[in-house]
Amino acid sequence: MEFIDTHAHLFLPEYDEDQPMVIKRAIEAGIDKMLLPNIDEASIVPMLELCKAFPANCFPMIGLHPTSVKDDYQEHLRTIEKYLQTHTFVAIGEIGMDLYWDKTYLAQQSEAFAFQVGLARKYSLPLVIHSRDAYAETIEVLNRESRNLPYSGVFHSFPGNAEQAKEVIALGFKIGINGVVTFKNSKIVDVVRKIPIEHILLETDAPYLTPVPKRGQRNEPYYILNIAEKIAEIKQTSLAKVAQITTQSAKTLFKLN
Repeated sequence: MEFIDTHAHLFLPEYDEDQPMVIKRAIEAGIDKMLLPNIDEASIVPMLELCKAFPANCFPMIGLHPTSVKDDYQEHLRTIEKYLQTHTFVAIGEIGMDLYWDKTYLAQQSEAFAFQVGLARKYSLPLVIHSRDAYAETIEVLNRESRNLPYSGVFHSFPGNAEQAKEVIALGFKIGINGVVTFKNSKIVDVVRKIPIEHILLETDAPYLTPVPKRGQRNEPYYILNIAEKIAEIKQTSLAKVAQITTQSAKTLFKLN
């Protein structure tokens, strides 16, 4: 079976001591490809260096995370566009809106998000969207920037309910499912139950959101297996079918074929 972890921050300091072993462990378990979402200007070089070291397994995205949007966000965006002109990326991400921690930069987050949606159009790349306590604001930007053209991308760590999932699927997005689906009383179980598996992508968000039974430890791509097993249980299907469908969806969306 072949799996793809569509969202893992493997360039972060949490992996400084054993980064190659983490990637090797994933590959040996069938998680052959890992997609790396950028955070801000400082994370671009470590991310690209990791992808250079594992060119067949690690693939970079480029974007400015909403919680990194501060007064100097326009400088970060200029840097991101420069990299788009000289490097190859599989997506614009992770980008979006986050009002969980702080609402101070709501206007700037909206502007940065809209600008990066434009970059996705310009460079024909899918969007990887982070939306936390900001679903309405995220959809408002997408509706405003759509220009009647279809989107492609994924709502990473999907934050909403089944009806909202159907709404973003109608816009052209996949639903990113990670370790949260394994948590006790997780509301995302209902989302997985009610949407077709063809619209689901697997992700870890490593080193965060570690699935049960490893919760409380550092997350890593190897634990995609726990997430896929839970989805198979919810869908009452085989692990092989989850692997086959989600992997093909990821390959198609991110042009990994």
